[in-house]
Amino acid sequence: MEKEIRKPIKVLTFGEALFDIIKGSAHLGGAPLNLAAHIAKLGAKPAVITAVGKDELGKILLTRAEAMGIDTSYILVDEKRPTGTVTVELKAEGIPIFTINEGVAWDAITLGEKEFKALSEEEWDVFCFGTLAQRTEKNREALGRLLSEIRSKHFFYDINLRTGFYKKEWILSSLEHTTILKMNKEEADELSNMISEIAHACKLSCSYEAFCRLLTEKYPRISVICITKGPEGAAVYHKGIYEEAETTPVEVADTVGAGDAFSAGFLYTCLSGYGVSKAVSIATILGSYVASKPGSVPEYSKELIEKLKAEGLDLSKIKD
Repeated sequence: MEKEIRKPIKVLTFGEALFDIIKGSAHLGGAPLNLAAHIAKLGAKPAVITAVGKDELGKILLTRAEAMGIDTSYILVDEKRPTGTVTVELKAEGIPIFTINEGVAWDAITLGEKEFKALSEEEWDVFCFGTLAQRTEKNREALGRLLSEIRSKHFFYDINLRTGFYKKEWILSSLEHTTILKMNKEEADELSNMISEIAHACKLSCSYEAFCRLLTEKYPRISVICITKGPEGAAVYHKGIYEEAETTPVEVADTVGAGDAFSAGFLYTCLSGYGVSKAVSIATILGSYVASKPGSVPEYSKELIEKLKAEGLDLSKIKD
């Protein structure tokens, strides 16, 4: 991951694309779409594999995604199922409770041979996926084939657990393909209890550093682990080194999409050659900014851009 002059970073994401309904307002959402939107803002070239309905919301989603610089070539239009929506209720400190509707378009991401061929012929810098979209067998089949066939330097797995929509077997299978892993501290605790060897080793007490070490020993393909900790900042583990990054306290509007902004900031910075220490610092700044604004993909303020530049990040290609 040494810095070098290179073409724009090519990012491919897979999974849910939807509208979050927050306080009666509709915001573009879904972790794969949010990540793509933020990384496009930073100057990368993302494409999203998902599905929308043949309805007004689907048209709006496609139009907005294209306007944000996202390649929509692999966003399928489902004539039977509606575009996905999620009702978001905000608790104290902007913590969201999600009501995720089922039987929607992104539950059936059915790529054809033409799409698989086109995707496999490309060379991607990173392929990003999560857990929620694996709730249907069709999606698990499509994801499994993508993980086997596409050519990507890195495979980024954001565990992103949603109550009632994950199984242990999906997570453990995903970890087998992962090179960069991201989770929040609650998901880290859940994963620690899920894997018997780690649960046994951490029975009495287990630091995040020890957890990361044990996890990379069991899954040696994983080279980087990020753990977000809300107002406490974040941690990163890479090549046996554990580091923490603090965050500046902000007044939280809602935390929807903050983790996806973190992911985008981390991937863009790291894959641009700045290294994991700088990447987690940039990611924390971006995640905190999004938490301070309503919606998952707010406009970037001049203050934010100047702050990122002050960290040494080259944002010559940033999209306002």
